[in-house]
Amino acid sequence: MVTLIVATTVDPASIGPTSALLSMPGWHPGPLLQGIPSFVNDEVRLLKHDNSIVREDHLDRRWEEVTGEAVDEVIFLSRHTAVSNRPSLTIHPIGVPHLQEGNVPPTGGKPGWAAPPNPRIGPWLRLLKGIAEAHNLTPEFEVTLEATHHGPETNSPTMFVEIGSTEEYWKRQDAAQAIALVRYSFECID
Repeated sequence: MVTLIVATTVDPASIGPTSALLSMPGWHPGPLLQGIPSFVNDEVRLLKHDNSIVREDHLDRRWEEVTGEAVDEVIFLSRHTAVSNRPSLTIHPIGVPHLQEGNVPPTGGKPGWAAPPNPRIGPWLRLLKGIAEAHNLTPEFEVTLEATHHGPETNSPTMFVEIGSTEEYWKRQDAAQAIALVRYSFECID
């Protein structure tokens, strides 16, 4: 079983952590998924596409169909926006269970639906907080668990890991590096 990390080139808060991850040892090109390039590092697969993440439904199932590899979990790298514009590092499950059938989700998903939450949400949040503190990102950046509020649809346990809340912060390399270090550190202690 593999971990599927999903990134997009249209989001600066996805580009930074992706670049930081791919600069770490062990990555090599993987198979194409319907024209989407992938990268492989042990049991991790990173997809790097040019579309909106919240609209890329069933990437886990599509990966399994193309490669034959079962997906254990999906992790999306994305940006967070908030009215407060406060710098933040967030983790959250996905889905729009609060919407009724017939409502149109403004940012992907299916009304009344939520993906199974990734069981790493809690451990990753604690590790992200420790890394953010060690790299002097706090108290400038708030490290927080966010409520679910968008898609895409997946069948695998899923979470979003995000940098917020404005373009200035989405492009911060220190925040991107902190997210990459969570992934690397978690694999070392997993």
